[in-house]
Amino acid sequence: MMTLRKSQERGYADHGWLKSFHSFSFAGYYDPRHMGFGNLRVINEDRIAPGTGFGAHGHRDMEIISYVLEGGLSHKDSMGNEQTIVPGEVQRMSAGSGVVHSEHNHAQGQTTHFLQIWVLPDRTGIEPGYAQKAFPEAEKRGRLRLVASPDGAEGSVPMNADARLYAGLFDGAEAADLPLPAGRKTYVHLVRGELEVNGQKLTGGDAALIENEARLVLGHGQGAEVLVFDLQP
Repeated sequence: MMTLRKSQERGYADHGWLKSFHSFSFAGYYDPRHMGFGNLRVINEDRIAPGTGFGAHGHRDMEIISYVLEGGLSHKDSMGNEQTIVPGEVQRMSAGSGVVHSEHNHAQGQTTHFLQIWVLPDRTGIEPGYAQKAFPEAEKRGRLRLVASPDGAEGSVPMNADARLYAGLFDGAEAADLPLPAGRKTYVHLVRGELEVNGQKLTGGDAALIENEARLVLGHGQGAEVLVFDLQP
C-alpha cells in the first residue's frame, strides 16, 4: 500500500527569518494524522535568511540529521564541534543524554535551504555524538546511495536508530529498484524535481508512505533529488 502526501498538505510557518514546511506535527503545527511515520518523527524543510539562525537550544534522545540543499549551515555545539555543512554533506547529531547547539546562516545575500530530520533512537540516555560526511554527486547519480545507517554500512554515517537513509539523483532514463524488507515501513521524500515512485508521479515536497510492498521502483526523473527511509514499524 502506498499513500501520497502532497507538498501543499504540509504544515507551514513563516517567522520572517525562517520559513519552514513541516511534514509532521511540529511546534505550532499539529495534525494528529501526521505525528510521524515509523520511527521517523520530523522532516522540516527550512529556509534561513542571511545573517540569522537558531540560537543555542537543547535536545535530548533524538537522532538529528541535517541535509543541506543550498547555502551553508554553520553548526556549533556543547560537544566542541564547530562545522559548516554544505550541499552534498550529511550531518548526524545524537542528542542522547543532552546537548546544546546552534545553527546559523552566516552568508550575506544567500538563503540557507536545508532539511532538518529527526529519527527516534533505539536507546535513550547515550553519550551525545556527532558525525559529518560528504557524498559526491556521482555516488548518488541514477542510484540510491546509503548515507546513514545503524552500523555505518557502505561508508554511511552511523546513527543510533533502527533506520536507513538513502539519497539519489535521477534524470531521464536513470532508474533504481530497491527490495523492501517485509514488515518495515518506507518513506520517500522528494526533495525537488519530478519523479515516478512505483508508477505514481511526485513533485518537489511530495512524499510517499509505503507499507506491505515488495519493491520500490524509481524512474522518469526530471531534476529529481530524493531521500528514501527504511524505517522501524
